[in-house]
Amino acid sequence: MTAYPTWTPAPRPGIIPLRPLGFGTILGRAFAALRQNPRVLLGFALVAQTVVTIVAAAGIVAAGIYSFGRLATLSPGDDDFDTVMAGSIALVGAVSLVLGLAANAFSVLVQAVIVREVAHAALAEKLTLGGLWRQVTPVAWRLIGYTVLLSLAVGVLVGILVAAFVLLAQASVAVVVGLVILAILVAVPVSLWLTVKLLLAPAVIVMERARILDAVRRSWSLTRGRFWPSLGIVVIISAAFGALAQLVSLPMSFLTTGITTVFSPTGDPEVGSVIALLVGLLVTEVLVVLLQSVALVVQSTATALIYIDSRMRREGLDLDLLAYVDRRELPGAVPTDPYRIHIGRDLPRWAPPAPGTAVPGFAGHPAPPFPAPPYPTAAPPTPSPGAATPPARDPAPSPRTWTPPGGAPGSP
Repeated sequence: MTAYPTWTPAPRPGIIPLRPLGFGTILGRAFAALRQNPRVLLGFALVAQTVVTIVAAAGIVAAGIYSFGRLATLSPGDDDFDTVMAGSIALVGAVSLVLGLAANAFSVLVQAVIVREVAHAALAEKLTLGGLWRQVTPVAWRLIGYTVLLSLAVGVLVGILVAAFVLLAQASVAVVVGLVILAILVAVPVSLWLTVKLLLAPAVIVMERARILDAVRRSWSLTRGRFWPSLGIVVIISAAFGALAQLVSLPMSFLTTGITTVFSPTGDPEVGSVIALLVGLLVTEVLVVLLQSVALVVQSTATALIYIDSRMRREGLDLDLLAYVDRRELPGAVPTDPYRIHIGRDLPRWAPPAPGTAVPGFAGHPAPPFPAPPYPTAAPPTPSPGAATPPARDPAPSPRTWTPPGGAPGSP
C-alpha cells in the first residue's frame, strides 16, 4: 500500500510578502507593523524612551543646580566669578554630552530589538521581549561602540569647523559668513548621503553579528543601487513626524500662554501662573516623548524592511526565507537562522547567449549550437564518385482546388 504524505496547512503570512519590496510596500508596512506586536514595539519603545528622557533631563538639571549654585556666594565683580562661571558652563556641557551619548546608545539598543522583531514578523513569528533581548545581548556592546564612535566623529568634525571659523573671523567677518553659508549648503546633502549609506549598519550588526567596520562596509554595499528609495523613505518618515510634533507643540504653547494669562492677568509671577506653566510644559513634553517613541518604532521598522529588501535583491534572501518557512512546518525540523546563511552571496546575472554557444535543451538532451546571424542555409549533399545515383522523386503534387456548385474555381 502506498503511503501518501499527510496534509499540512499553508504557511502563515508575515507582515511582508517574501519577495523584493517596492517603495510603497516598505513605507506602508513600516506604519502597519505597530499592530503586529504592540506590546514589544510600542510599549517597550515608549517606556524606554520615557525613562531615558527623564533620566537625562534630571541629570542635566542636577548638574546645573550644583554648578551654578556656587555663583550665589559670589558677586559679579569678584575675581573668581568668571572662573566659576566658565567652570559651571563646562561642567554642564560635559554632563549633557555624556548623557546625550548614553541616550543615543540606549536608543540604538531599542532599535536593535525592533529590528529583530520585524525580522521575525516577516516570517509570521512572534517572540517575547525577553527572547528578543537575548538575541540582541551578544552584540549590545558593538552597537554601543558604533553609536559612540559615530557621535564622536561628528563632534570632532563640527569642533574643527567651529575652530576654523573662529580663527578666520579674526581676519574677515564677511568671509566667515560666506563660508558658514557654504558649509551649511554642503552639509545638508552630505549628511543625507551618509545617513543613507550608514543606515543599515546597526541592522547588519544585529542580524549578522558583524563587527563595526564590517557592518559599515556591508551597509555601504547593500545600499548601492537602492539609494534613492531609501532616502525617500527616511525623508518622508522624518518630515511626517517632524510636522506632527510641530502641530502638537504649537497649540500646547498657545494653551499654556492662555492658562498663564488666566491665572496671572497682571503678569506678576504668582504661584498659579508658575503651576500653569509647569503643567503646560509637562503635557507638551509627554506628547513629544510619545511621538518620538512612535517615530523610533516606524524608523527602525523601515530600516529593517530596507535591509531585508536589499538582501533579497542582491543575495536572494527571499529564497532562503521561503525555504525556511517550508522546512519550519515539517515535524522534527530544526531550521537555522535564514538571515545568517548565504551572507554576501553573489547571484549570477542572466545574459543572452553569445553567438555560437550551446543553449541548454530540455529533459537532459543538449540543444544544437546557437548559430550566429545571418543564419546559413543547408547546402545539398554532394554525391561521392562511384556512388549510385538516387532515383528521382516525383514532383510535388499541385494544390487541389475546390469548385463550389455552379461557381468559379476557388483559391487553393
